[in-house]
Amino acid sequence: MDTTERRYFEEEDSSLTKTMKGAATGLAAGTIWGTIVATWLDVPRVERNVALPGLLRTLRMMGNHGLTFAAIGGVYIGVEQLTQNYRMKRDFVNGAVGGFVAGAAILGFKGKSISTALSAGAALAATSAAIDVGGQTTRVDTGKEYYPYTTKKRVDAAN
Repeated sequence: MDTTERRYFEEEDSSLTKTMKGAATGLAAGTIWGTIVATWLDVPRVERNVALPGLLRTLRMMGNHGLTFAAIGGVYIGVEQLTQNYRMKRDFVNGAVGGFVAGAAILGFKGKSISTALSAGAALAATSAAIDVGGQTTRVDTGKEYYPYTTKKRVDAAN
C-alpha cells in the first residue's frame, strides 16, 4: 500500500468515534421519528386532569424508536469500520456487510424470526450498497479550505 492509499484511509476520527457518532445520530433521529409516530398513531386521549398516562406512552414510544435507531446506527458503522480495516479497502462491500449485520441483528431480534432477520438484513445491505455505488455522499472534497475569517488584508476606505 503506497502513501496515497494510506492517506485515503487515514481520517480525523477513529473507528470507535465514528461508531459512537453513528449511535448518537441514530438516537437523535429515532427519538424524532418516535415523536412523529407517537403523534400519528398514539394520539393521547385528552382526559380531565389526567395528562400523565398519555405523556408516558409518548415517551415510551420515543425511547423505543430512539434506542432501535441508535443500535442500528452503531452496529452499522461499527461493522462497516471493522470490515474496512480488515479488508484494507474502502468500497460498497463494507457498507453492504454493515447493513446486513445491522438489519439482521437488530431488526431480526425485534421481529423474533429468521425470515425477518434475513429480509431486514438484505434490505439494509441493498440500500447501503445502492447509495455507495451511486456515489451519494454528504461531503465532497473540493480542495478548498474555508476559514471563518478572511485571510486577505483589507484595504481601508480612508487611504
